[in-house]
Amino acid sequence: MDKIIGRNPVLEALRAGRGFDRLLVQKGAAGSVEKIVDMARRSGVAIRFEEKSALDREAGGGAHQGVLAFVSDYRYASLDDMFARALAEGEPPLFVALDGIEDPRNLGAIIRASEAVGAHGVILPKRRAASVNDTVAKTSAGAAEHMAVARVSNMARTLLRLRDAGIWIAALDPRGENCFERDMTGPLALTVGGEGGGIGRLVRESCDFAVSLPMYGKTASLNAATAAAVALYEIRRQRSAASGRRSPDADAGVLR
Repeated sequence: MDKIIGRNPVLEALRAGRGFDRLLVQKGAAGSVEKIVDMARRSGVAIRFEEKSALDREAGGGAHQGVLAFVSDYRYASLDDMFARALAEGEPPLFVALDGIEDPRNLGAIIRASEAVGAHGVILPKRRAASVNDTVAKTSAGAAEHMAVARVSNMARTLLRLRDAGIWIAALDPRGENCFERDMTGPLALTVGGEGGGIGRLVRESCDFAVSLPMYGKTASLNAATAAAVALYEIRRQRSAASGRRSPDADAGVLR
């Protein structure tokens, strides 16, 4: 059983049809909480109205904003699910592979940016990395409910499988070429390294090329979530500009 706190995460979980065990609502809470209660009632969710102190205890100090839900465990997607999304939208696949993102707030921010640009899936390693939890749900503002997130045992091997399926693998790396000058309109998996060590050696060797964000000020780099968001929006900008001139790669999307 997972726990979701905050108005946007709970609202998006309801919209996504996540299984609810019960919803706790702070007595006297108004505004968008009323919309959440109405939607929960129409969905047949059990609702309990509690004092603020009860929600404070359940949230463990988190900012619950007057609502807290106990929901079914997060359902991770498969790589096939992600390819199916791209096919349904008639676009070249766009995936985001995260190699060792450990801070759940960074993971939530990357999922939020990925969903905002229309990426078709986020890939996480099962070990030594953050997983989707209540902090991720909160930081993503509910976007985790609408994004296909897969967990894999071996990231390097997974990237090689994606390459065999016609996906170009791009590493987001300070030593790479300027991402604003590289064509990234085709089937692509953007690989982002962890907060400390960046992309691991084996994962880096599984990539086809590397791209970087040019830095014009005195700051040497951006954090992983910010860098991923900027690169993803550049990919979306390129795809939008190329719309109508380029069709999805017919060979991309067959896992072998």
